[in-house]
Amino acid sequence: MIEQKYQKLVFAFLMALIMSCIMSFVISVFNVGWHAEIVHIWLKAWAFAFIIAFPTITVVAPLVHILVSYVVKSQDH
Repeated sequence: MIEQKYQKLVFAFLMALIMSCIMSFVISVFNVGWHAEIVHIWLKAWAFAFIIAFPTITVVAPLVHILVSYVVKSQDH
């Protein structure tokens, strides 16, 4: 198992993997339709999307946590 101290990194990796998979598939099908080469097109797009998504999530996630803390009312009030 992976150590607890890597939880945020593992979260970012899995989130990037799943979201880039879904989004690249939807966008690929939207752009070219059910083409004979859709799997090849999608996997190529997925690889590129993941390369962008993983570092982006590692940078953006802490900022999103801060924004959420401003938007969500705490239970103390």
